[in-house]
Amino acid sequence: MGWHSRLSVAFHRVLKNSVLRTGILVILFTSLLLGWGAVWSRAAIALPPGNAITDGKALLRYALPIDNKPIRELQATLEGMSGALRTRRVGNLNRNLDIADRVLNQKQAELLASVPDDRKPQAEAIMAQLKTGVAELRAEVQAKDRKAIWTERAQLLDLVGQLEELMVSKFPFEVPVEYSTLPQLKGRATIEMETSKGTVTLVVDGYNAPVTAGNFVDLVQRGFYDGLEFTRTEDNYVAQVGDPPGKEIGFVDPDTGKYRAVPLEIMVQGDKKPTYGITLEDAGRYLDQPVLPFSAFGALGMAHSSNDPNDGSSQFFFFLFEPELTPAGLNLLDGRYSIFGYVIENKQVLDELKAGDKVISTRVIQGLENLVEPQQAA
Repeated sequence: MGWHSRLSVAFHRVLKNSVLRTGILVILFTSLLLGWGAVWSRAAIALPPGNAITDGKALLRYALPIDNKPIRELQATLEGMSGALRTRRVGNLNRNLDIADRVLNQKQAELLASVPDDRKPQAEAIMAQLKTGVAELRAEVQAKDRKAIWTERAQLLDLVGQLEELMVSKFPFEVPVEYSTLPQLKGRATIEMETSKGTVTLVVDGYNAPVTAGNFVDLVQRGFYDGLEFTRTEDNYVAQVGDPPGKEIGFVDPDTGKYRAVPLEIMVQGDKKPTYGITLEDAGRYLDQPVLPFSAFGALGMAHSSNDPNDGSSQFFFFLFEPELTPAGLNLLDGRYSIFGYVIENKQVLDELKAGDKVISTRVIQGLENLVEPQQAA
């Protein structure tokens, strides 16, 4: 059984899930049919300034709840090398490396200040690797080996991410008590998903979506997704899975016999905790941007019906970001659907998936200790 989503009387079809078509042509067509000029204008106003970040790993780094200026400077400097690499401006690359050297050698104390004492030895080891890596990257720049530069830069950014994660000393907020009967992820977890077209690795982010990510990790642990078919795949849009066999459209907890519904959960930039149960549009927050946006290929979104944002359960989708069809800030998914992570390895597999392909297996390879089991309802 699937969900039906009606876009308009003249333009609708039965869908297996509730994810709205949000390509520019569909928005325009729907606007003409329903007079939704306000939808278009609000979405346009909400476009983020400058170029949107479209790399899932970078989005995950920026989404960490930390406040350390030197590490963010180091991160931005290394990420900023991509433009110079594309234009082959070696001088710019060397300037970026000069900044990285300065941060690592002159701001060590500031970098370590955000790291809890018991993690400082690990942080110092990572910083030593970063210094060595920057020196190696400089040699590759001098040799003008673009492939080696891209590879070494990616490795350095992974180390930066590891150092940033060490700076998170505690879970940053309390999840509302009404969701205590749902599993929660108090941190992050890495999942390996084997499909009939290949294996992908994804990171789910409990710092910004603890209930949605906790539900997903719990279902992975139960083996819920193993053997399920992708029920909907559309080029440059979505690949969706999670509809179990039979009449149910989501997960029924065998311990309670009840359907597990997961609330809409969106962390907004500048907020200290997520917004629950209401879309940003319905909350009147048209200009606000989620910490985890649908601006990266392989973003993980929780599906829900068109008339209730709080009835999501097990069905989720991989967002196949295509900047011309579903531009960042203009896709109508941001603020309307919970996003809880990103694919970080083997993204190309998602392009190969078709309806009827299967999830062979899923397993948690890191971060299972961050899963908090739900409390029993009174």
